[in-house]
Amino acid sequence: MKTQQLEQRDRMTDLSQLSTGQIAALLAALPDPAFIITRSGRYAALFGGTDARYYHDGSSLVGKSIPEVLNRDKAGWFIEQIAHALDSPGLHAVEYQLARADVKGLDSDGPEDTVWFEGRVQALGHLVQGEEAVLWVASNITASKKLEALLRMQSETDSLTGLSNRRKLMAALTEHYELYARYETPTSVLIFDIDQFKGINDEYGHLSGDKAIVTTAEVCRHELRSTDFAARLGGDEFVILMPHTRWQQAMPIAERLRLKVAESLRELGTLGRGATISGGLSELLPGDSSYEDVLKRADDALYRAKRDGRNRIVHH
Repeated sequence: MKTQQLEQRDRMTDLSQLSTGQIAALLAALPDPAFIITRSGRYAALFGGTDARYYHDGSSLVGKSIPEVLNRDKAGWFIEQIAHALDSPGLHAVEYQLARADVKGLDSDGPEDTVWFEGRVQALGHLVQGEEAVLWVASNITASKKLEALLRMQSETDSLTGLSNRRKLMAALTEHYELYARYETPTSVLIFDIDQFKGINDEYGHLSGDKAIVTTAEVCRHELRSTDFAARLGGDEFVILMPHTRWQQAMPIAERLRLKVAESLRELGTLGRGATISGGLSELLPGDSSYEDVLKRADDALYRAKRDGRNRIVHH
């Protein structure tokens, strides 16, 4: 233990013997930019940022204030983070994004895509230009954010149709149930499947069955409103979530979908001859204890549609 302490002391002694020029060179070589920013938001100094893959030369910022560089909302956010770091001890880590529209004077010269950063903000123990100040190290995390978004999308997307999968559907149902429970925001739910789908698989094969499912998903994408939420529940079963919609307004939407799916399946040729869908429609009700209640009603209505002859939408 004493040997380690002595070695550490010797290393610290060696660093203390570096000249001012050598320390400046070390700081300048930092791959991520490190800003010294005063409480009022003035850029007092900049070190590093040498990784040209992710950063432009920011030396022109020194001497300027954040409101001179960024639009009002974004500048206000930065000033708040600086004040928080100065008023609370310890290292503060924040994630933020900068777009072309956030930076004044960029117009069409800035990056087309939003850039994500992680900021590590630490209060300094001395005044800078007569003010309290922080050290703000900005690390470009755009690549990891894109990967994170891709992985999230893959985990929430049905690989065959590109619609949302069961996992994403359950999250959306939970969200809309909570909105209904709090604000009584109406939401309708349609469950439907392809009539005689087993016969399609048995007669034409599973690849043809997949083609029917993909075609049905395409109709959902093109025929539903932008606010509607379409998901593949599994097999040939689909769920449509229609926010801010009572069942009376949802029924014409469901009927249009039924007709368009049948038309598109017929266009597949022999595979789609006579292929139709049946659906059950319901909406969230005051007595519901969870989203499962509305799903159960819609599923019961789907069963009735099958029992009553298929190729129809039934409300429960």
